[in-house]
Amino acid sequence: MKKEYPVPAGYLERETEVKKSRFIARVAPVGSRDEVKDWLEKAHQDHPDARHICWAYQIGRPGSAAEAGMNDDGEPSGTAGKPILNVIQHKDMGDLLVMVIRYFGGIKLGAGGLVRAYAGAAESVLSAVGRIVHKPVSAANITMGFADEQPLRHWCDVHSAELDSIDYGAAVTARVLVPEDVSDVFTAFCDAHKLDYSFET
Repeated sequence: MKKEYPVPAGYLERETEVKKSRFIARVAPVGSRDEVKDWLEKAHQDHPDARHICWAYQIGRPGSAAEAGMNDDGEPSGTAGKPILNVIQHKDMGDLLVMVIRYFGGIKLGAGGLVRAYAGAAESVLSAVGRIVHKPVSAANITMGFADEQPLRHWCDVHSAELDSIDYGAAVTARVLVPEDVSDVFTAFCDAHKLDYSFET
């Protein structure tokens, strides 16, 4: 079973200044590369005049299983994306994107100064953001009679499962997001009520 891991509780922004350069750090929860792209587009819309928008992300459980990416966006190689990613990995959080938007203040910081500035900006926002624990879930599709809907809703409430969607046709079809630690209990519930179900792979 996949381990539970902390993820950001929501979006947060923090600003720091180093030798007149402004560093605006943003953290956002993400679950896919498409979401990373959406957040980056928003940052470019919000700050069209910024000199650089550097970033790093980590999706999945922190450690070797995580998918990660980074970008220096025109800063010298290794001075922005990598320091941001290092801070993310040190924080042991998953499913997050950190963007650092820089407005150049006229004073060059040098490679070491840039590494410290970007790492410091990432640290400032990651230290401030709240954390929630991500619990892995499995999606299940169910076909049932109308009389089975209420017991299913009750089961979801009791076991912290989410009724993702429900459709009413000749039969009732539903998609349920089941926490993996209660998937056996869910299976037993479906079998007891003679519900037709299958887990998505």
